[in-house]
Amino acid sequence: MSKWPERGRILLEKARGDQQALASLAKDGSNHGWVLGFHAEQAVEKAIKAVLTAFGVEYPFTHDLLALVEVLRAGGIADPPEAESLGRLTPFGAAWRYEDPVDDTIAFDAAWAQDAVGRTIAWAASLLAEPTMDARGEAGK
Repeated sequence: MSKWPERGRILLEKARGDQQALASLAKDGSNHGWVLGFHAEQAVEKAIKAVLTAFGVEYPFTHDLLALVEVLRAGGIADPPEAESLGRLTPFGAAWRYEDPVDDTIAFDAAWAQDAVGRTIAWAASLLAEPTMDARGEAGK
């Protein structure tokens, strides 16, 4: 058996961890958008990389979600839901971890992010034949 599917499942589990962190932090209501955005970006990035890894497709070291979508396409793998909108999360993965966004009151749509994370993880899980979680990080059917 190839090591790649197992490594893909490990990355998917890590994506779920970021999904749970996002859900917990969003529920609190007192966290900055860049904190929530970081976990949303990380969950999506890890879910995409889980699929690429499981299928044995090499990918660059990057937090650029649209670049990772292009790698999926080049590998003949179906896009995650709303692939083009996932780029909204890219700045949260690196640039805004270390630098301030334009201002500290950045509008972050936590509901959209949680839904995007949930849909992306469900997409990855379906390709890896894994059970899914909803946007709140709870086990689905």
